[in-house]
Amino acid sequence: MKLLQTISGHRRSLVRTLGCRYYAASAEEYAKRNYASNVSEYNTVVGSLTAQRRHFLLRDVYDDMKLDGVQPSRDIFHSLIIGAMKGARLQDAFYFRDEMKAMGLVPDVALYNFLISTCAKCKNSDQAIRILEEMKKYEVKPTGQTYICLLSACAAAGRLDLVYAIVRDMTAAGLGLNKFCYAGLIAAHKNKIPITDDTAAKIIELVEQSKGWSSVEASSDNAENVMMGVSEEEFYNIPTAEYVHRRGWFVIRELTVYHVALQACAELRNVEAMETILEMLKKDGRTPDVFILMQIMRCYLHSGDIDRGLKTFKDYMNSQKPPIVELYVTLIEGAMVGHTPKGMQVAQDTLVEFNSRGFFLSPKMGNDLLLAASGEKTGGYTTANYIWDLMQARNIIPSLPAVEAYYKGLKEREIPEDDPRLLLVSRTYDNLRRRFGTGRS
Repeated sequence: MKLLQTISGHRRSLVRTLGCRYYAASAEEYAKRNYASNVSEYNTVVGSLTAQRRHFLLRDVYDDMKLDGVQPSRDIFHSLIIGAMKGARLQDAFYFRDEMKAMGLVPDVALYNFLISTCAKCKNSDQAIRILEEMKKYEVKPTGQTYICLLSACAAAGRLDLVYAIVRDMTAAGLGLNKFCYAGLIAAHKNKIPITDDTAAKIIELVEQSKGWSSVEASSDNAENVMMGVSEEEFYNIPTAEYVHRRGWFVIRELTVYHVALQACAELRNVEAMETILEMLKKDGRTPDVFILMQIMRCYLHSGDIDRGLKTFKDYMNSQKPPIVELYVTLIEGAMVGHTPKGMQVAQDTLVEFNSRGFFLSPKMGNDLLLAASGEKTGGYTTANYIWDLMQARNIIPSLPAVEAYYKGLKEREIPEDDPRLLLVSRTYDNLRRRFGTGRS
């Protein structure tokens, strides 16, 4: 929809963006000015905004729908809550739930599952438990999916006690543990506080146990999830969620447990555990996919072993397989850990090669890399400058945290006040501060 492409700003009402509605205008003029006039059209708008990842506008759409006197349906509430889930906007999801109940519409089990999934994305296990209690109050029977979403929410918060209680409830209900349950168990051990000496050993044990995972409730995505574009990986808060729709062998979905376990090893910086799990993968007759290669590189790089991380990257590039943007970004970001002279040079050289191949950074990649590079306290700041230039070349406006970190890094160096780069960064920083309603610190 052309009108949606013109929407700008953060949390600005669509009413304000599209202009005032003149109720005294003729029906023809009103139709031209209004972007939706019935529940079906509003549902299309919600789907479009969700696809564009402009989840912060969903509440405005709902407000506009009420202003237009359009009666929301159960379907549009599902669309709104799924959009809030995808954007990890917990407050909005519960607002839509409350509005739905106020209209006499009791949420069904699918909608409750989406709410619990949102809690998992926001690491809010307490709210997830309260949703389960609400389901009991309204006599909505939980499904296997409900328990897995709940397990995921408690795992994200590192609540081992609750995770194992859910597993016992599933077993008592005659439900087997599938690969997503084991993924949740691994995540729970990774996220628990404090991390103990046996954490890595427990993760390896769970990977081994998962090889006999049950097929109970393990069928592919249910009809509503498929229709709404929600993969099982996104539904259950699996780290491969943003990659599962990629073509080729970026993600081999049968390796879910390995994906989660190896990501845990990378975050725990445990090279020994990672190599043990890779040996298990090899014994299973499986080959690492691209996501696993990313975790191998991250584990080496975050552990300070730049040489082995770089070798993993080069081995892939020399294999005659197609170059993958995410592998470049993983190497660049990982090499900058600790901001060592060697690492920053590897990052810069990789960026140059990346750019020479005609690749470009997405806004998220650019922001992540700029934020990481801006932490360099010594040296010429060339890597951060190069990333800024690459983003400017594509007219990407960096996020406020990335610009703030970059600006402060520039100010710490001996740069003339009238330097063109500093002036541009300062202006961008001020504009973003005004846009988000904060003053310069």
